[in-house]
Amino acid sequence: MTLPSALRRLPLRQLVCLVPLLLVAVWVAGNWPVILSGIDELRRADRNWLLAAVLVTGACWIPVCLLRQGTVMERLPAGRLLASQIAAGSANHLLPAGLGAHAVTLRFLKGCGIPTARACAALALYSLAQPIGRYALLLTLMAAHPQAVPLRALLPAGHRMPALLLLAAGLTLAALVLWSVRPLRRFAGDFLRTALTDARALHTRPARVIALWTGALAFPALQAGVMVTVARALQMPVPTAYIMIAYLAAGIVAGIVPTPGGIGSVEAALFIALVGAGSPASVATAAVLGFRLVTVWLPLLPGALVLAVLVRRKVL
Repeated sequence: MTLPSALRRLPLRQLVCLVPLLLVAVWVAGNWPVILSGIDELRRADRNWLLAAVLVTGACWIPVCLLRQGTVMERLPAGRLLASQIAAGSANHLLPAGLGAHAVTLRFLKGCGIPTARACAALALYSLAQPIGRYALLLTLMAAHPQAVPLRALLPAGHRMPALLLLAAGLTLAALVLWSVRPLRRFAGDFLRTALTDARALHTRPARVIALWTGALAFPALQAGVMVTVARALQMPVPTAYIMIAYLAAGIVAGIVPTPGGIGSVEAALFIALVGAGSPASVATAAVLGFRLVTVWLPLLPGALVLAVLVRRKVL
């Protein structure tokens, strides 16, 4: 039997199960030098602090599940919700702009009997609540420590106006497209009405309000905690609050500032923020690599395996 004929005999769902693992293999092969560099830099780090970073990373899935539950009226099955978010985390790193996580979660919500329009509204509420929680936490820490990170260093003077103009142009173009194309305008109007109706209904349920906003605040706090534990493993001479502010500020700035040299925008902004907070450049470099190793590379394969299992069992 030839290979093509053997592949034709395999069910399509079994082939789909192999796609996440294949994408992980391709991603690892393409980033192997960076992975080796990060491992070498972290070889001398404190292993107890690194273990703490791994544990805090695992704990990050709990507020994500709370946040997802807070976006829908129906009670979601806890076990499958956790599994879907572990899988979504892996998919999120394989596709751009968070599309992977949204696609996995959309399939999960529809599998739980939630109509497509309301599932999309839940994704929109999630996408709105998450940055609100991040901004609220950042502003609170900055009010307590106003000199922590010179935010001007994250966005040099020569790049401020181009970045703002690019953002304004993108928003204007999106608004014009929605307004000029009648089907899109009708779809956007229906979507906004559904989203606002669901948001109002959710905020009449105290349990959903607590889940939504507790998750929105706890997730960035735990992510910043991972950065702190990695920094402590490398003995970074920067106060804990300053490290948290650097991480939160870098995550916000990285979303609007293009990064030169092909370096990931989060890594570049985080490196600048840590150096601005008082870290030596070599330690900041190792800390950024360690943070990405713990939060991206380490969970990637387990998340892909969970995604394959969920697809195989028709949960997604």
